[in-house]
Amino acid sequence: MSTGTPPETAPDAETIAAHGLNEEEYALIEKRLGRAPNMTELGIFSVMWSEHCSYKSSRIWLKKLPTEAAWVICGPGENAGVIDIGDGQAAIFKMESHNHPSYIEPYQGAATGVGGIMRDIFTMGARPIANMNALRFGDPAHPKTRHLVSGVVAGIGGYGNCMGIPTIGGECNFHSAYDGNILVNAMTVGLADKERIFYSAATDVGHPVVYVGSKTGRDGIHGATMASAEFDEDSADKRPTVQVGDPFTEKLVLEACLELMATDAILAIQDMGAAGLTCSSVEMVSKGGTGLELDLDRVPTREVGMTPYEIMLSESQERMLMVLEPGSEDSARKVFEKWQLDFAIVGRITDTGRMVLKSGNTIVGDLPVGPLVDDAPIYERPYTEHALPAPLPTAELASAEAPMEVLRKLMASPDLCAKRWVWEQYDHMVMADTIVRPGGDAGVVRVHGSQKGLAISTDCTPRYCAAHPETGGAQAVAETWRNLTAVGATPLAITDCLNFGNPERPEVMGQFVGCIKGMAEACRALDYPVVSGNVSFYNETNGVGILPTPAIGGVGMIADIDRMARIAFANAGEQILVIGETRGHLDASIFAREILGREDGPPPPVDLASERRNGDFVRALIEAGRITTCHDISDGGLLVAVAEMCLAALADGREIGAAIDLPDAGMPVHGWLFGEDQARYIISADAVSAKTIIEDGGKANIPIKVIGLSGGATLTLGGTDAISLRELQRVHEDWLPKYMEA
Repeated sequence: MSTGTPPETAPDAETIAAHGLNEEEYALIEKRLGRAPNMTELGIFSVMWSEHCSYKSSRIWLKKLPTEAAWVICGPGENAGVIDIGDGQAAIFKMESHNHPSYIEPYQGAATGVGGIMRDIFTMGARPIANMNALRFGDPAHPKTRHLVSGVVAGIGGYGNCMGIPTIGGECNFHSAYDGNILVNAMTVGLADKERIFYSAATDVGHPVVYVGSKTGRDGIHGATMASAEFDEDSADKRPTVQVGDPFTEKLVLEACLELMATDAILAIQDMGAAGLTCSSVEMVSKGGTGLELDLDRVPTREVGMTPYEIMLSESQERMLMVLEPGSEDSARKVFEKWQLDFAIVGRITDTGRMVLKSGNTIVGDLPVGPLVDDAPIYERPYTEHALPAPLPTAELASAEAPMEVLRKLMASPDLCAKRWVWEQYDHMVMADTIVRPGGDAGVVRVHGSQKGLAISTDCTPRYCAAHPETGGAQAVAETWRNLTAVGATPLAITDCLNFGNPERPEVMGQFVGCIKGMAEACRALDYPVVSGNVSFYNETNGVGILPTPAIGGVGMIADIDRMARIAFANAGEQILVIGETRGHLDASIFAREILGREDGPPPPVDLASERRNGDFVRALIEAGRITTCHDISDGGLLVAVAEMCLAALADGREIGAAIDLPDAGMPVHGWLFGEDQARYIISADAVSAKTIIEDGGKANIPIKVIGLSGGATLTLGGTDAISLRELQRVHEDWLPKYMEA
């Protein structure tokens, strides 16, 4: 067999640049190889050293996030994070981005994002039990927005529904900053036996490397490189880099993998996601300290004449790579053939520390594994710190509009309107374990066959992060913690999807650094570690970046699902109480943006000690069965939260309005009603229970105030300013369907 030889001529500058490498990076490649790379080798280095795969701009900062706790089984570094939820069970979860593909080809981009994150979960031995998503679109008036919303929502529903996994919640926001670069962040949570977790490190020399799943095609080639570059006028030309998904094949892959995982055949396993066969194989042997040989002629392909370059870089979906116990090959093959999937022994693990690629009688690639991973550049990029803006003068935040007219506008605004049009396209009840469906503070699924529940929430307020990244990063973490608490769950851990613009710009890098600092502080204060995540840079078009958007996915556990809370008012005649201090913070609020056209000023302060104290108090009330109605206060403030509680009751068939008192003298009425002060919850209870709750709060130094009474067919303010619940429901639910039908 002939051996690989250097190319006749070294790649030219244009070819190198087209692979996303700069001059210094290419020079380092030649130094590590001792020669110029051939095209296949250049392609492998380019994807392994891409921002998407190597985290070269973020790695030093990610290390500052807290990742450990007594209940954490596996933190960042594997396909997904793993936490112990008791009774020998583990929850496995992660959130990832598919932003660039979804902008170029919204249906397939979103669909394959969902498929990819589900593979990350079942690769580790877990059956997926719930999906979430966090979506950011451009200005509704932008000519592409409606098309992108339609395609993304259809893609998410199309893939998740076919897989039979419920989508139980998420976010959907609009802002002109996302006109040229939408965000599609997908999260999956799975359930596994904590003694049967599967990892990716390939340590066993001589053992077979097996390819399973779908065939390899030419779709998705250089997807990782595309995701590591900003957009321009020619972005549509990148459509061939978007993968094409087949959820029915993925369902077969899921069942086949879980069936084989019930045996002792699998020693290591990795899904083929970004950079396909390249990244999966390199990650397995780099973690195991080994090498491998691959015979590319054995890789199942669906197109004629595929080159080694194309085979190694294809991001075709629904594929897995495994290392098997010798002697188990035939039994494993039978499992995958039963599920009508490809099964091919494509190589073996070696002790050489090298990746050797063969095709025909020729070595077409011969690379040291270490440099592909360890020598990927790590950049300590310069950054600009973002100072906290000065508060806006109170007079500039005043409005002459009546509060109920303001409420009408806010409830019909793109960010606060009902998202029923979105989530009714998702099957949120499949598997029959969904307890709290979309629209609550957190989605909740039963741990099948038990009284336990897993609560899941995704949150971020990008306008806060833009105003002051450190405060915004802390608030994003705290809001997921608060949403889990509001249903009665003990928050356990987070995953993240950190979406930013070009890190080579100091302003953007400063946003990233600030958000990381805020996140880290909040995670430590709330005992809420980061166990998995994803960084997505270069989310900008022609130099215009998105708002900094560190989306947070939180997971918590409810020990007894009979002791949980929902946002809907349960009974008329109950006192409505607000827990936490209201100062009337309107800077950077939805009120300021939608009513006053202002987006400046500082975000609301985040007092993490108050978050912890108030949240622990609320959770204890729910766990003790003292309250069953609870809602956190976030976008839109107190009156929006009360309106959402009334509408949730109406959706459940109960017409329960509310009469809300006017604020004390000295507090601007709009600030009291629409201010977005943090660490606050609204609960309801009968008069006797409310009295004891207030007394207990006083002993714990927790502000609690009665603000009104539940009941009636209207939401009324101060006894005179009122709106009927039916009218409120109409304005809340009409905007999105009418927008999409236009």
